[in-house]
Amino acid sequence: MLISFQDRRSDSPFVDCVWRSESERGGVFHSIAAADWNIVVTRLRGKSFFTIRGPESRATAADCPAEGEWFGIRFKVGTFMPLFRSAELRDRNDLTLPNATNRSFWLGGGAWEFPGFENAEVFVNRLVRAGLIAFDPVVERAVRGEPQNLSTRTEQRRVLQITGLTRGAICQIERARKATLLLKGGRPILDVVSEAGYFDQAHLTRSMQRFVGLTPAQIATGQDQLSLLYNT
Repeated sequence: MLISFQDRRSDSPFVDCVWRSESERGGVFHSIAAADWNIVVTRLRGKSFFTIRGPESRATAADCPAEGEWFGIRFKVGTFMPLFRSAELRDRNDLTLPNATNRSFWLGGGAWEFPGFENAEVFVNRLVRAGLIAFDPVVERAVRGEPQNLSTRTEQRRVLQITGLTRGAICQIERARKATLLLKGGRPILDVVSEAGYFDQAHLTRSMQRFVGLTPAQIATGQDQLSLLYNT
């Protein structure tokens, strides 16, 4: 296996899950579309880096260096960092912040110690108290399709501003990720069409090629490495 993943759910109102991974060798893997954004700490060749990774509107091929370790915090839709625009970080336009020391980095005018897998929620709470992470419930309700006392245009603009994606794109991406998990879990393709809400097999295939970079049959065989957390 090129890269292995481990993840856990979080009880934080801001965090969807916390994950970590490590690579056994160098290579290329499929970075599939994702509506969320992540904070990622990379440890490679004795150095650590803190990166803010935006949403991905399509599948891309990503290089994976050998013997690397990564820890990440995946945030819930509606959570954002006021200092940064998600649209500018979208599609692998990641922002790596400068290091203050070999154990800390600069953010919001101060030095912050690199977080870890076990203290992720403590770190996020500190960022929230410092005003560096916030949450917009309007966006969360919009993505869920819940009624609100807002015009459709205002709601759409809010979602795009906070997430860097349209509500329609978010729904398509989440449906594709659900279909991918079903396929990798052994469900027949025609069953996945129905369970994930596609019109027909051709519709599923187009979605998988756009958001995952593979056909449903290729996903089902499990031969390609995907950037997919199983607690999605």
